[in-house]
Amino acid sequence: MRYLFSILILIIMMPAFAQVKALVGGTLIDGFGSTPIQNSVIIIDGKKIKAVGEMGKLEIPEGAEIISTEGMSVLPGLWDMHVHLMINGHADYGHWDKTYPPLFEKVIMPASAHQLLMAGVTSARDLGGPLKESLAVRDAINRGEIPGPTMYMSGPFIQNEPYPGTEQFRWGVNGEKDAREKVKRLADAGVDCIKLIDQDQMTMAEVKAVVDEAHKNNLTVVAHAHRPEEIRRGLLAGVDCFEHTGLSSAPEYPADVMEMIRERTAQMNLGPLYWTPTVEGLYNYEYVRDNPEKLDTDKWHLGLPDSIIQDIRQSFQYPERLPYFQLTPIRRPTLERKVNQLREAGVVIMTGTDSGIPMKFHIQSTWNELDVWVNEFGFDPIYTIKAATYWPAKMMGVDDEYGTVSEGKYADIIAVKGDVLRYISLLQDVDIVIKHGERVK
Repeated sequence: MRYLFSILILIIMMPAFAQVKALVGGTLIDGFGSTPIQNSVIIIDGKKIKAVGEMGKLEIPEGAEIISTEGMSVLPGLWDMHVHLMINGHADYGHWDKTYPPLFEKVIMPASAHQLLMAGVTSARDLGGPLKESLAVRDAINRGEIPGPTMYMSGPFIQNEPYPGTEQFRWGVNGEKDAREKVKRLADAGVDCIKLIDQDQMTMAEVKAVVDEAHKNNLTVVAHAHRPEEIRRGLLAGVDCFEHTGLSSAPEYPADVMEMIRERTAQMNLGPLYWTPTVEGLYNYEYVRDNPEKLDTDKWHLGLPDSIIQDIRQSFQYPERLPYFQLTPIRRPTLERKVNQLREAGVVIMTGTDSGIPMKFHIQSTWNELDVWVNEFGFDPIYTIKAATYWPAKMMGVDDEYGTVSEGKYADIIAVKGDVLRYISLLQDVDIVIKHGERVK
């Protein structure tokens, strides 16, 4: 009996020993923007980070699982602040929206989430999707039933009037009262933020009602910034974060819009004004069009049945013919100027990709965005990584648990062979992904 009791105690105790991990030897870019830590040691106990230090200075607990990160860059799990799990690169939205909604919850959205996780994205914000399916996939991930990043879901877009055939994931508003009711319905369902689009086609009272009701329910409001009046109205109403580098092919943002942005960023009591420019899909289109070999990778097949894979592939058989991108060659030269206007005005920009749009797969989009910022726009790599780690967690109000590799936070950590501060494109093939202390890649 005593022997059996001793065995039982050992079995009970074993998970406590097995759950301790030590990442040893890599160069740690912790997300705060400071000088990287050479020969780093990160102690993970269960789901969270227990200690961070250097080899020879931080003791590794006896019995810990040692994970060598020698020769690697180690950094917080990436955030993508603008994804669409319900789409996956298909170039014909009309066909997709009519054909696949029944498969969103069980097939397509889980596949998109899994692909993001394998790309080193451990947290993501989904901006526009059907309510029931969005929350079901988020909650299934949180319960550990399916693999994916920690998801923050907006549910349906809020706009003046849904486009034909999109009523499942676009909700129109008719008047201030209806605007408040729609937002309250989303809040009561448990969404994490509110997505507002085409606000220049709504009354100002409706826009203000959306923002006010969201804030009453402790939800941030994320708004499109495709047109000048969308930005003006969003700023007047108190929108928290803008999406896209818009204004079509105009060379820069108008002077009055920039003055409004500067006025807003000067108000420290309101906190930062956030912006997710989502440039890579536009910036890289011509390259992908002329070098379509990257479309042939099977990485984006993960989790999708062959019938859907073939349908997606067929949709961009002629990349040069896609209506979605015909204006892009004129828009592309304006992107760097507009992003720099925002930076110079004091906006906090964050990494987001619009992942899932035509020819843009969840397995590829996030590192492509970082690559454009660093190698095309000349952004500092540390600044860029902070925009994909610290600032998104701060914006979502979870920076006490996510966004940096530091004590007490969830162990969301990635590692890649080589120096990402010199070669940011190394992130296209992340070697180690740890989410909530579990090594998932």
